[in-house]
Amino acid sequence: MMTLRRSDERGHANHGWLDTRFTFSFADYHDPKHMGFRSLRVINDDTVAAGGGFDMHPHRDMEIITVVLKGALEHKDSMGNGRVIRPGEVQYMAAGTGVLHSEFNPSKTDAVHLLQIWIMPDKKGAKPNYAEKSFATAPTGRLNLIASKTGRDGSIAINQDADLFVAKFEGGETVSHTLQANRHAWLHVAEGELTLNGQKLTAGDGVAVSEEHELNFTASKPGQLLLFDLN
Repeated sequence: MMTLRRSDERGHANHGWLDTRFTFSFADYHDPKHMGFRSLRVINDDTVAAGGGFDMHPHRDMEIITVVLKGALEHKDSMGNGRVIRPGEVQYMAAGTGVLHSEFNPSKTDAVHLLQIWIMPDKKGAKPNYAEKSFATAPTGRLNLIASKTGRDGSIAINQDADLFVAKFEGGETVSHTLQANRHAWLHVAEGELTLNGQKLTAGDGVAVSEEHELNFTASKPGQLLLFDLN
């Protein structure tokens, strides 16, 4: 069973410095039909204007993953980390018992386009943690494991039984993924166009998948997708 969530059906807010689309309920956007999917709680599709950003603010008991699609994002946190994240890089922060962080667009001219993802942890009170992973030089036309519960295959270890894959496409490639029994998936099309088991999807679209075994993605143009394999 596949349930489609079109890009233009998402929540929307424009604060001037921040233009954002909400796949699931967040802040002032509330939709009881879209409160998350399995342990996946937030996918915010943010465009932050030059010089804009989020001042230092707290989080706790949440797995926070940031994927930069275009531009650059400067991160600072109470664990002492300071880093500028660029396209092809993924940042992870386990908020656990509590952290403070800020995110700013350091450019004076260009916006930054990013995805901020929240996954609910499988336990509360974990030790805060920070990690990064780059897939900038990863081959196109394949699923690259970015995060997993065990940190297998060089992925970031997170506090949830969830696998996050990222795939980049030049166009024309087909990628397959097998869902094991009692597993579920969420697909987010970050950029470009593709089909999932024959269903055409464009940038910003999401799909919830349950009771399916084989997922086949075919890209019709250059783009990028995120695939969450969830318990």
